[in-house]
Amino acid sequence: MNVAVVGCTGLVGSVMLKVLDERKFPVSNLIPVASEKTKGRSVLFSGKSYPIVTTTDALNADMDLALFSAGSQVSKDWAPVFAKKGTVVIDNSSCWRMDSSVPLIVPEVNADQLSSSDKIIANPNCSTIQMVMALKPLHDLYKIKRVVVSTYQSVTGTGVKAVNQLMNERKGIAGDMAYRYPIDLNVIPQIDVFMPNDYTKEEMKMVNETRKILAEPHLAITATTVRIPVMGGHSESVNIEFYAEPDIKEIRTVLSKAPGVMVLDNPSEQLYPMPLVHAQDRDQVFVGRIRMDESQPNTVNLWVVSDNLRKGAATNAVQIAEYLLKKGLLPA
Repeated sequence: MNVAVVGCTGLVGSVMLKVLDERKFPVSNLIPVASEKTKGRSVLFSGKSYPIVTTTDALNADMDLALFSAGSQVSKDWAPVFAKKGTVVIDNSSCWRMDSSVPLIVPEVNADQLSSSDKIIANPNCSTIQMVMALKPLHDLYKIKRVVVSTYQSVTGTGVKAVNQLMNERKGIAGDMAYRYPIDLNVIPQIDVFMPNDYTKEEMKMVNETRKILAEPHLAITATTVRIPVMGGHSESVNIEFYAEPDIKEIRTVLSKAPGVMVLDNPSEQLYPMPLVHAQDRDQVFVGRIRMDESQPNTVNLWVVSDNLRKGAATNAVQIAEYLLKKGLLPA
């Protein structure tokens, strides 16, 4: 089928191309889309070179599927235009996530919501995706009452400029700053802008998106999101209170059987998930440090790690496309 990748030169867009190729998604013609300044350059996909075009150029092509990762404004302006032409759009920006008419999908969690009428489908925030992958099987088991999450997020979540800032600082080189403060040897307790309630936009994304994905609009959840100088993925400390009394052995068993989840949890062997060691360039969500919260009843702690560019973005989008194809919601 004809597949467009909008934002193909960005970190997530380039990984989308890689994942499409790795997973042998049936691309008969690739349409790589980026800004006007990159028009005429080319990208390599599955051993073949494809010229980069603009969004306007792409509209003249007969596209079956478009994966968007070019920012909220591009998605706001162009996703409806593509959809009107009959192209199914899977959007990685925050633009459509909380639109009540647009499904917000993690395939292992709620893909059954999708139908042939869905022409714009939202990919959740990277930190939300990995958390709900761990929450959903436990919510089905015990029903969740409250979630407290603190994140430790990779600079790759900000983009190339942030990666360059970190590398430049490590080399003692002056350069463009993605953050207001140094990131090397530092921790920045702010991701995205602050909202009127003094939470950041990233924190409220995790709250609101989790409620929508789990279909629990009143779920008690609070988040603190933090940028740290690491590569390879995001890490999360998740404290979960249930209505029923949980059993740690049962939790380990259920998570071990959950699709897309891998349990790494052996304190005696110092085995626990880490972004660089375990998650980088892999598609699983890794869970460890599974233990009871001894300060209150019916509560457990988890440590959740995943590659934010893959399962947190590109792979999740491609998995949505695979589900649509499998269910006959895309042209075969």
